[in-house]
Amino acid sequence: MLRFLLVIAFLAISGPVSAQEALDTRTKLHISAQSEVTGKPDLALISAGIVTQNIAADAALAENSTKMNAVFEAIKKAGIEEKDIQTSGININPQYVYGENVPPKISGYQVSNSVSIKIRDLKKIGKTLDALVAQGANQINGPSFSIENPDPLLDNARSDAVAKARKKAELYAKAAGMKVKKILSISEAGGYMEPPRPMMEMAMAKMDMRAASTPVAIGELNMTASVQMVFELE
Repeated sequence: MLRFLLVIAFLAISGPVSAQEALDTRTKLHISAQSEVTGKPDLALISAGIVTQNIAADAALAENSTKMNAVFEAIKKAGIEEKDIQTSGININPQYVYGENVPPKISGYQVSNSVSIKIRDLKKIGKTLDALVAQGANQINGPSFSIENPDPLLDNARSDAVAKARKKAELYAKAAGMKVKKILSISEAGGYMEPPRPMMEMAMAKMDMRAASTPVAIGELNMTASVQMVFELE
């Protein structure tokens, strides 16, 4: 009896859904489209650090701290605000000597201290790099470029992607002897930002090499927006 009631309950729940699906005779068209926009970077990120070695860990750390303080001062003198300077890692690691058939022996310690730097005035990149090296920075990575507020550019790409999808839907509908009635759904398939492309005029170094800082090509960033849309045709 209980099994019979469960079957009746299941049919009562699933029946209307199945009937609704069976009645959906709309002609649907699934379209995907994407659009790409180009923007100029306005933010650069550089990672710089000091690596020191000494027999004693405290001596290696003290030497590293002295050099790193000089690096911090150089960064500030280059015009970088304190809010854009952040320590990204401090590591102290033993160094080993390996011999045959004997346990490894600690020969000293290595200390590394690295800092992340945001540069908002991109004209200061070369000057900042020069200052870092002059103060003993022996680990430098970057610069990597980005756009601090990419939303306006991405919104343009999104609007264009929707327009492309709509145009494509109308083309297919016309070819099939139908018309686009309405949009049933829109979903964003995700976007991405490509690495900068060099701009030749920005890659040129100054003629006076004695006064020139490290040349840096800022380039451009490509951002892509993709949409998936479902249209009802009639």
